[in-house]
Amino acid sequence: MQTMQTFLLRQFLFCLFLVPLTTPLSAQQLSTWTIMELQKLGLQANGLVQAARSQIDMAEADVISARAFPNPKVSVEAGPQSKRLPASVTGPSDNQREVKVSQPIENPFLRSARIGSAEALVEARQANLNQVRADLAAQLRIRAYELLLRQEEAQMETSIYDLMKEIYRRIKVSVDVGETARFELIRAETEVLSAENRMEAAMLNAERARVALIQLTAGALQSNFTINASLSDPVEFPPLEQLRQEIVQVNPDIQRLEAEQDSANLRIDQQKASVLPSVSVLFTNFQDRQFMSNTAGVSLEIPLFYRRRGEIDNAIYDSARIRNTLDYRRFEIGQQLESAWQAKEIARRRVEMFEGGIVTEAELALNIAQTAYRLGERGFIEVLDTQRVLRGVLGDLLQARFELQSAAAEIDRLRAHYPKEHFIE
Repeated sequence: MQTMQTFLLRQFLFCLFLVPLTTPLSAQQLSTWTIMELQKLGLQANGLVQAARSQIDMAEADVISARAFPNPKVSVEAGPQSKRLPASVTGPSDNQREVKVSQPIENPFLRSARIGSAEALVEARQANLNQVRADLAAQLRIRAYELLLRQEEAQMETSIYDLMKEIYRRIKVSVDVGETARFELIRAETEVLSAENRMEAAMLNAERARVALIQLTAGALQSNFTINASLSDPVEFPPLEQLRQEIVQVNPDIQRLEAEQDSANLRIDQQKASVLPSVSVLFTNFQDRQFMSNTAGVSLEIPLFYRRRGEIDNAIYDSARIRNTLDYRRFEIGQQLESAWQAKEIARRRVEMFEGGIVTEAELALNIAQTAYRLGERGFIEVLDTQRVLRGVLGDLLQARFELQSAAAEIDRLRAHYPKEHFIE
């Protein structure tokens, strides 16, 4: 018995010794992030951004290939000579050697079109990277505000659960002294269980939103992070007409298609320039025991029978495809802006409507019902009804605030508004 007491005492002292060591560590592990800091972290850690950046490196490597000059062709032939006539006629003979050099001279129109097409694809890949960044930044912002929404809902359900427990305690006391029928206690117990289930579900939803945010940052966030933001954060934008003009110029998807359009047009020029004759400069050196000769010339490849009609038509149709896609995306992105702007205005009006008096009136009605219940003037049903009304109003207010922030994130995505200064290309 004494040995067991000694062991427990040692464990207790050991735990006391660990408390000052573990507490600062836990405090150090806690991290607070703003929305912009979360966006920077996600844009730096997410693998999709790294993959899009690799496509730029690949396109730049294609530019190096397009700028390369054609290599010369060298052939060497050597072998013994056999006499068919007497040496007095043919002269001495031993071995013969022949060296041929061929250097293609590239068509300057074809070369410039090929290089320009490759350089336009670099711009297209850069625009694609900007699109990936804008999409990810918008997702990070929406997921961050969704986490705040779920946390607010969990707090609301927790307060309702506490209220139901307090009412249940009061009803139980009244039932015990015989002032209230037991039926009221059963109903109150049911409401407590229902509130507890809603509270647990809200907490689980908050954890799911936290996991989704960690997933977007590729695990760079610690599990116990907090967000220094609020669903009530102000949302401010330039006028709609200014946004319409801005998005056409800065939207990454439009920029990508414009760059691909330029590249496709240059590919048409490249295929048309390839119809011109190609030129190669030739030089031949021949040596044997008696003679040595040097010969220079020019070789022409004339596209007489096939003038690359298929390749030219393919490039023309590809350019038309990109042009039609570009026209449609310009229209579609403009409509997306209109839709996001209208969603923002609707959410703003809903928030103003709820904050303008509906929430206050619902809270006042609940306070009156609770006071009347304590005084015995109202029953449990009146308190429960007013509490449900307040819960629905608060839930709609939180959802309206979240929809306002989501619409703002969509507008910022369309105009590629994210912390670009963090990156060094």
